[in-house]
Amino acid sequence: MKGKYILITGGTGDLGRSVTTRIAGLEANIYLPYRKKGDLDRLRKELGENVFDRVKPVKADLLMEEEVANLVQSMPAVHMLIHLMGGFAMAPTADTTRSSWQAQIDLNLTSAFLLIKHCLGPMQKQNFGRIVTIGSRAAVDAPGGMAAYVASKAGLVALTRSVSAEFRGQNITANVLLPSVIDTEANRAAMGERNADRWVKTQSLAEIITFLISEAADDIRGAVIPVYGGV
Repeated sequence: MKGKYILITGGTGDLGRSVTTRIAGLEANIYLPYRKKGDLDRLRKELGENVFDRVKPVKADLLMEEEVANLVQSMPAVHMLIHLMGGFAMAPTADTTRSSWQAQIDLNLTSAFLLIKHCLGPMQKQNFGRIVTIGSRAAVDAPGGMAAYVASKAGLVALTRSVSAEFRGQNITANVLLPSVIDTEANRAAMGERNADRWVKTQSLAEIITFLISEAADDIRGAVIPVYGGV
């Protein structure tokens, strides 16, 4: 990864901190969009100044196309996109408001579309690109009570596979991971810790993502990869 320019979204979250820590340790140049300075300060503290020196924070709203375009244009190159940004909400379908529906679509699908769209230009010019997105087990094994979330993640799977098919003859790959419950602070707070030892660890996902953007994974394209842990 040395010398590569990697865009990591959601890099200040629990999963993002694990992924950013792993990638930064490989001497990659990381561009990291953020919204809240407090989240960025926590990442800096966890990484340490020596590692954080390889991270360039950029304040950006990834639901605004102009800001996404400016972010990508500010990078000297875009070799890899690791899209971790997303959100979760539960509600019976009949109780889901239009605004709640749209919020899930925007967070989990529209953000991915905008980032992939603008990263593909530089990737095509250099005939190299690696895209990894984070879907959900719910995208293929849809439970009830979360229709908006399920639809948004299913759409992300379809988007990722379509992009992969579009660039089948070029050195640009796109793959999506489908974790079950991820072991994060938010999930422990919301669900308790009784089964947390069976949940997917953020470090495990970071290792899989690192493999998918490596040369060893050149032939993995359009894969929908289950990462279910013990759930």
